[in-house]
Amino acid sequence: MTGRKFYITTAIPYANAEPHVGHVLELIGADLIARAKRLLGYRVYFQTGTDEHGQKMLEAATKAGLSAQEYADRIAPRFQDLWRDLDVAYDGFVRTTDPSHRKGVVQFWQAVRDNGDIYLGKYEGWYCVPEENFVLESQLHYGPNGERLCPQCGRELIWHSEENFVFRWSKYQSALEDWIQSHPDFIAPAFRANEMINSFLRPGLQDISISRTTIHWGIPVPDAPSHVIYVWFDALLNYITGIGYGTDDDRFREWWPCDLHVVGKDILKFHTLLWPAMLMAAGLELPKRVFGHGFVVLRGAEKMSKSKGNVVDPRELLAMFSGNPDPLRYYLLSENDFGHDATFTMEGLVSKYHADLADKLGNLLARTLSMVTKFREGKVVRPDRFSPSDEAIRNAVTALWQPATDGSPCTLYEQLVDEGLFAQLLQKCFSAISAMNAYVTEHKPWALAKDTQQSQRLDQVLYVLVEGLRIVAAQLFPVIPRSASEIWTQLGLSKTPDKVPFDELSTWGAVGETRVAPRGILFPKLEKLPD
Repeated sequence: MTGRKFYITTAIPYANAEPHVGHVLELIGADLIARAKRLLGYRVYFQTGTDEHGQKMLEAATKAGLSAQEYADRIAPRFQDLWRDLDVAYDGFVRTTDPSHRKGVVQFWQAVRDNGDIYLGKYEGWYCVPEENFVLESQLHYGPNGERLCPQCGRELIWHSEENFVFRWSKYQSALEDWIQSHPDFIAPAFRANEMINSFLRPGLQDISISRTTIHWGIPVPDAPSHVIYVWFDALLNYITGIGYGTDDDRFREWWPCDLHVVGKDILKFHTLLWPAMLMAAGLELPKRVFGHGFVVLRGAEKMSKSKGNVVDPRELLAMFSGNPDPLRYYLLSENDFGHDATFTMEGLVSKYHADLADKLGNLLARTLSMVTKFREGKVVRPDRFSPSDEAIRNAVTALWQPATDGSPCTLYEQLVDEGLFAQLLQKCFSAISAMNAYVTEHKPWALAKDTQQSQRLDQVLYVLVEGLRIVAAQLFPVIPRSASEIWTQLGLSKTPDKVPFDELSTWGAVGETRVAPRGILFPKLEKLPD
């Protein structure tokens, strides 16, 4: 197969409850990256899934009166359905209860054990049941009465002791330090690397328990079936089992190592310190990059989470816009750059929908189509030349296709995508849209249409608007794929932006002629605002 490959993953959320808006940010952020890479000509594999083992799953299933497998079979499709409704175009979906995943986990365990990095021992310490994680003394937080609290979720810890299998994490302390130092782009955003080094590496890594005997829902340890493999040691392996590790060696070699893991900032430790150590122990290459994104937070609230009871149901938000996911996608991805928290408010969602999508982009499309239909019977043809003001629009809409500012051999568009600067990318897109709206006001095509001597100028202006909308819609396609595709359809263009070679996609004037096909208002105003 030809073309540059790009393998991207998300973390796999616990399937112990319905998905919420907090889950959505990660998936649509990764989807933006995957779609952008396809747009730029990469051959992409985008993988997500669900984590279905561990104590939390068992507790949720018991509460529902179901077996753990029955419960997983009920909840996992809810994630798949929501991702489909949000137009998340993933290529692979891994469930940790899949037989292929189990086979890969067993093979990986045996490889690490054969390397001498798994031993039987007694492990005890402060344990967070909801996070299924031991917490070091140096990382403890304390409550007002001296109670020991989890640094991740803030809930009280218990003292836990049991005989289990242990991974020699400490053995890889120096190797991890060397790797992070020699690969400065490994952890993104860059400031997250300092957190990992100062909070976890410098205090010193300790060997970690990787099996449980008190939990009976998971993958049994090979040759020790009374032990169940620790949920993190199991779940992290989805990144390799989903592309054939343990079942399809050729496919695994094709896609590994991963180009980008997209995960929440709260689980960076597992992905940047534990996961690389596990891969080293198994003799496998390390992923190229791990990006820790921010949380979705409510105004004045902490991270949105099921345990805090402050979740927002994304399906209710989709219903507000008649099932169109683009307003929610646009709002969350434009609210802040991906490495930082995004504040969610209903007022903010509605305001950005009306101000940006309806009034700026939707209105520009409607005006353009109306004028092309009225003044040129729906047809535009590329002119032989352009005026300086036309060139100014060309420069505005193609600015993102120009060389990156960091000296890398890519476009500014790809640079902003790679750095997770989604809000900045969208600001540049809408700056071009504003320039096109001002261009309409300045040149008044309706006045040009009344003057027969301005016929050629009218043709130029209408073409500039159509061509500008084509390019802007292509740039917005990874963010609002459904609406961007609809813009292309109404402009009379075939295919979708990701099916057009980038050289053609990015070239001003690539369209020789087209006949527009208006199909109604793209972003209708909300008549009744939500309570």
